Amino acid sequence: MDLHATSTDGFNLPNTVTTLTGNIVAVQGTLKLLGDKALVTIDGDTQISHIHVTMNAPGRLAHIEQIDDAGNLMTGDADVLDYDNINGIAVLTGHAVVHQQGRGEAHGDKLTYNTQTSQMTGNSGDDGRVHMIFLPKPKPVPPAKPGAAAKPAAPAPAPAKPAAASTAPAPAK
Repeated sequence: MDLHATSTDGFNLPNTVTTLTGNIVAVQGTLKLLGDKALVTIDGDTQISHIHVTMNAPGRLAHIEQIDDAGNLMTGDADVLDYDNINGIAVLTGHAVVHQQGRGEAHGDKLTYNTQTSQMTGNSGDDGRVHMIFLPKPKPVPPAKPGAAAKPAAPAPAPAKPAAASTAPAPAK
């Protein structure tokens, strides 16, 4: 995983937590995490096991994005983003929104998204409901029949003929 931040405090040692602050960007393949602060947990095998991402400013949300195996972009935003790097599970908590390109979106207090399978679960405390929008699958455009000639465009209208010039003498003053 490629991590960028304004500052860091920690170790790359087994069973430690490193704190990153300021314009966090974490990239692994097509996965990208963005935030203001990240706590990066290193497991006993010196692998990044979890990343906890938050934003410092009210109204700004931590962000995740990834392109799935079908080439569709998934984006998610929330107050808090916990990413399990070993299992590919993103848990978005607080004002959570997940958008799946060409498939739809979900809104809730807590959404859990599996980045490997695209499975999502959610719950909501505000009104007790998770709001989801499912988009219909686009219908394929049938291919043109081979050998079929394109329909010619209609001819442009003929320009209007100018009025005939008068041969009568101009009136006298």
